[in-house]
Amino acid sequence: MAHLLSASCPLNISCSKTSPKSLKQSSSAFPTSLTLRTSIQPFKTLSLNKNNTKKLFSVRATTLQQPGTKPDSTSGQTSGEQPRPTRVMVIGGDGYCGWATSLHLSNKNYEVAIVDNLVRRHFDDQLGLDSLTPISSIHDRIRRWRSLTQKDINLYIGDVCDFEFLSEAFTSFKPDAVVHFGEQRSAPYSMIDRSRALYTQQNNVLGTLNVLFAIKEFSEDCHLVKLGTMGEYGTPNIDIEEGYITITHNGRTDTLPYPKQASSFYHLSKVHDSNNIAFTCKAWGIRATDLNQGVVYGVRTAETEMHEELYNRFDYDGIFGTALNRFCVQAAVGHPLTVYGKGGQTRGYLDIRDTVQCVELAISNPAKRGEFRVFNQFTEQFSVNQLASLVTKAGEKLGIEVQTISVPNPRVEAEEHYYNAKHMKLIELGLEPHLLSDSLLDSLLNFAVQFKDRVDTKQIMPSVSWRKIGAKPKTVSA
Repeated sequence: MAHLLSASCPLNISCSKTSPKSLKQSSSAFPTSLTLRTSIQPFKTLSLNKNNTKKLFSVRATTLQQPGTKPDSTSGQTSGEQPRPTRVMVIGGDGYCGWATSLHLSNKNYEVAIVDNLVRRHFDDQLGLDSLTPISSIHDRIRRWRSLTQKDINLYIGDVCDFEFLSEAFTSFKPDAVVHFGEQRSAPYSMIDRSRALYTQQNNVLGTLNVLFAIKEFSEDCHLVKLGTMGEYGTPNIDIEEGYITITHNGRTDTLPYPKQASSFYHLSKVHDSNNIAFTCKAWGIRATDLNQGVVYGVRTAETEMHEELYNRFDYDGIFGTALNRFCVQAAVGHPLTVYGKGGQTRGYLDIRDTVQCVELAISNPAKRGEFRVFNQFTEQFSVNQLASLVTKAGEKLGIEVQTISVPNPRVEAEEHYYNAKHMKLIELGLEPHLLSDSLLDSLLNFAVQFKDRVDTKQIMPSVSWRKIGAKPKTVSA
């Protein structure tokens, strides 16, 4: 059953008992309180309230073939024709890292399909948050990209926790590689209350299991590039290796997965993902690369700069905002930089431009069948205090007086610790890092100043406590 979504996007609705009149109506199936409902397919959907029995509609939308474009690249090829481009499915392609990656790969002549249920946009509505940058709809984004580059991006709107929908996307697109960003990615969000903790684990772990089963069933040679997190490792008092560590114990030596010390229900979901992926590589011969990514900063890539409708999101709030982005926005509006506790918390950081570069390197240098490899994806290490000092100096150059305050740490973490993580494998593959130079920091701060009128200062202070998480649904802010 097909309905016209727009002038360039036909809409196909699948896996739904009741057809919505529009895509907008389907988004209304998302909850206002994010309580979870068990249905015939467990944990498949989120309910609006206890009385709502509607399912979350799985929607597939693809752009129409434009006049003058080449036919489908999977059609039969005759001798002498160029091989078809690599097909990459980007799960979570409407999100911060996913959108930048989708455009980058499309610009590099990969054939790209975005799979997304658009729930990240709903989180903003649910919690009263908003991106610093205005964000166009996913359909307007893709149409604008097509008009600027004559390149198509396929779009499948639905939930990867719905295996029927995911199966249709796989059999339709036939990916050579899957880049999996499609997870709830905020540690604070996972620590708001029981329902968000459950949602995070169910969405992330079960969604990834569905992806693994889809690869096994429909595309066994497909390469999975999974976005993990450096947060899986915690802050051990020894060097952090890339995924594995060689240990000698009682005279015997073995190479084992590096110990994991996750610090939130979100980070724990990533640990579970890593274990499940490693097992399926061994048992089924899946090829997989786990990119344990550090904290990402920045908003601009070569592609997102092309037009305002391609702008990426820029989170600065206490739930989804990361440290450097938050500090730049705080400085821009004259709010003191909020350092949690002693500020010695040290992590790996990287520019969003390096995120997309790392993903492409992983795709173009795939893992072998049955191999589970781990790359630590970051370029520099900073403590929170070091970031605050860098933003203070950048503000002074721009005539902005920047102050710093220490606020009670809402997290349960070491505030002073040893931290030395290895990150050579991507460098060896050819990564050319964009380091946090003075000029780049000036640009980031200027960007925050440009959009400072969109800042809601009520969202700056942390509102989620690790120790005070409760069983009852909680409204974070209004």
